[in-house]
Amino acid sequence: MNNIVTINRLNTGIPGLDDVLGGGLPEFSFNLIAGPPGCGKTTLAHQMMFALATPQRPAIYFTVLGEPPLKMLRYQQQFEFFDDAAIDRTVRFISLSDDMVEGGLDQVLRRIVAEVEARSPALVFVDSFRSLMQTNAAGDGAHLNNQHFVQQLGVLMTGWQATTFLIGEYFDEAEANPVFTVADGLIWLRQSVQRNSMVRKLEVRKMRGQATLPGLHTFRINAAGLHVFTPVAVPVARPAGVDDTRAVARLGMGIDRLDEMLGGGLPRGYSMLVAGPSGAGKSILAAAFLAEGARCGETGVIAAFEQMPSLAQSPMLVELIERGSVGLVNNRASDLSIDEILWLLVSEIRRLKATRVVIDSLSGFELAVAPTFRPDFRENLSRMIGALAAEGVTLLMTSELEDRYTDLRFSPYGTAFMTDAIIVQRYIEVDSRLLRMMAVVKVRGSAHSDELRLFDINDEGIQIRGMITDQEGLLGGRPTRKHPGDSTARQSGSPRE
Repeated sequence: MNNIVTINRLNTGIPGLDDVLGGGLPEFSFNLIAGPPGCGKTTLAHQMMFALATPQRPAIYFTVLGEPPLKMLRYQQQFEFFDDAAIDRTVRFISLSDDMVEGGLDQVLRRIVAEVEARSPALVFVDSFRSLMQTNAAGDGAHLNNQHFVQQLGVLMTGWQATTFLIGEYFDEAEANPVFTVADGLIWLRQSVQRNSMVRKLEVRKMRGQATLPGLHTFRINAAGLHVFTPVAVPVARPAGVDDTRAVARLGMGIDRLDEMLGGGLPRGYSMLVAGPSGAGKSILAAAFLAEGARCGETGVIAAFEQMPSLAQSPMLVELIERGSVGLVNNRASDLSIDEILWLLVSEIRRLKATRVVIDSLSGFELAVAPTFRPDFRENLSRMIGALAAEGVTLLMTSELEDRYTDLRFSPYGTAFMTDAIIVQRYIEVDSRLLRMMAVVKVRGSAHSDELRLFDINDEGIQIRGMITDQEGLLGGRPTRKHPGDSTARQSGSPRE
């Protein structure tokens, strides 16, 4: 019977990175952190070091031909993870520049060996490893010398039971390099600029002994350091407390007569699209939906991606936000990834245990997504709807549409089929006045009204009135203007009499 050795995994202290690594960083592993200049390699290394270093697990950070330690510390101490008290207590910085100049790789290796034997660190960092290799690139046998150095360093660090990180500037992933073979783990950082938008991505190209999360994962560097955004998992089974009888359990919309039009309210767990032109009342309808939830003891979340989020400026919702009944996600950055947006939404949903979510609007949501992700916007939207459905929330999205009067569209993205219910709002021209009209286009698996109803917007919100064909009470008793032989009011854009 074979005894399987259990490898201890270290928590890196970087949000999202442990998930990408498959549960954490293998202890005593030999790792390379690679990428172009400015992508966050040094910050990643320092954040892990300060999170992992303890008196029982001290760390040594070797600098070779990169930044001097004093200069490096000057900038790294701006981050929240930096701990002044740890310097020279659990974390020690040592420069190898003089050793490299005086004796090359052999002297550098001897110095590393001496320091590690004297201090017995559990964590060892070498920055910048790439510069070390390039300095020794000239002359006969340079490649063999480099390969021998990497192999010796790897063997020594494993024997000392130290978790090791080599940090280097690498551009070509196909480059033949001995460190790629010797390393147990290879963490590759990337960055790209498109339309004045910076997008950073991380990929674990290799991690021996464990399954990592494949693909490129966006990350952001802020005052707290790195934050890696992983895809939100969509479980196969429905969350606890959410059953499959959502066609029975219905939610009120908070607008008189709209529940009746929907066939008794919006089924719990559904996603709804409210489409219409500017000023038609989409945000007001969404605000009423959240306010009705608060009245019934439910919490909600607004994701406002507009430059001037009118939904969040509703006096009614401002009060709910201040009370904590509604959470606000209002990130105006123009370089968000779908994974970062989902992380913001899901974090707020779980914090409040929210059951109602509003995204106002899809047009603003598209602009908030970094340009590099916009070609896949339809796929990203589908992922977002699926992830939010897995959280068990009822979702309402607004979509800005140009009212062409003569055609009927629900979304400029061709995504209406992804939603369970659709409400469309439009303008009609009657007696030289623009009136607002509303209709329920779809409620999946449920009977609903097919009526075209007029509605007004006043201080009390949306007031739904009668059908367009009902002449009683539509215009204060005045008859609507019609085509000869037509039973509906004339819409702008139709042939004139």
